[in-house]
Parts: sequence; structure tokens; C-alpha cells
Amino acid sequence: MSDDYLSLKPTFEIVAMKADDCHAVSELHGARFARRWNDGEIHSLLSQENTFAFVAYQTNAFFRRPLGGFVLAREVAGEAEILTVAVSEKVGRTGLGWRLMQSAIREAAERGGETMFLEVEDGNVAAIGLYRRLGFLTVATRPAYYETADGKKAAALVMRRDLG
Repeated sequence: MSDDYLSLKPTFEIVAMKADDCHAVSELHGARFARRWNDGEIHSLLSQENTFAFVAYQTNAFFRRPLGGFVLAREVAGEAEILTVAVSEKVGRTGLGWRLMQSAIREAAERGGETMFLEVEDGNVAAIGLYRRLGFLTVATRPAYYETADGKKAAALVMRRDLG
């Protein structure tokens, strides 16, 4: 028997987030950020009229469909915002972050969004690179905005992209 199946590149299905996804999303959020958003916080955001979200479940997993990533966003009066986005460390660098962000960008535009904003820790080089490739530009900096896992303060870059 070959071990080739162990090296298969994961494939994902991106679908609208449902209330049943909140626990898995909270777990992944906690694995990727210093301050975990709990199930209730995520559910509360998801329940808001102008909020939308997508989750990515691995389709070629053998035993279960693990959550590969998610994006949570909102659009109000022509302005969209990425509230949070994360990709599992296990599937980083597979293009999943790009696909999740593209899903959010499309949805925001379909809802009438003209611009999209996000905030990212200034030391998150991989995320900043992704956002720049997606057309986001840095428009402001918020000093000491985030608290890191080691208790230090980090600046946030505010980034913007036109959707039209």
C-alpha cells in the first residue's frame, strides 16, 4: 500500500457559516489569536443582519471534515469590513486564505459594498502580504492596538481596498 494519500494537498469546500459552525470557528480563532472569541461572541456577530461569514471544510480528509479556515465580515452603507479571518496552521500556504478573502470580497460587493477595510497586526508578515496581493493598501496605523500572546502591545495596520 502506498503512502501517497498522506501527501495529498487538502481540498476545501467554502460555504456560508451557520450557527452550528460557531464552536469550531471559536476553537480555530483561539488557536490563531491571543484573545479567543468564544462561541457566543461569534454567534452574536453572525446573527447581525449585515454580517456574513464563510467557513472552509476539508473535503478530502479521511476521518472527519476538519475546519480549515473562516472569514467573518460585514457590510453597512457601502462600507465593508473584515472582522476576523483565520486559516488553520496545518493548511497554511495552500491558498485557502486567498479563497476565503475572495469569497468575502465578492459577497461584500454583491451587498453594495464600495470599499472594504481590515486591521492586521503590523508583525503579521504573511497576512499583510496576502492583503497587499488582494489589492489592500495601508491607510492608517493604530499604535499599541493589539495585545500579543506574551502581553506586549503591537500596532495595527488599517488597510483598505476599493470593491468597484
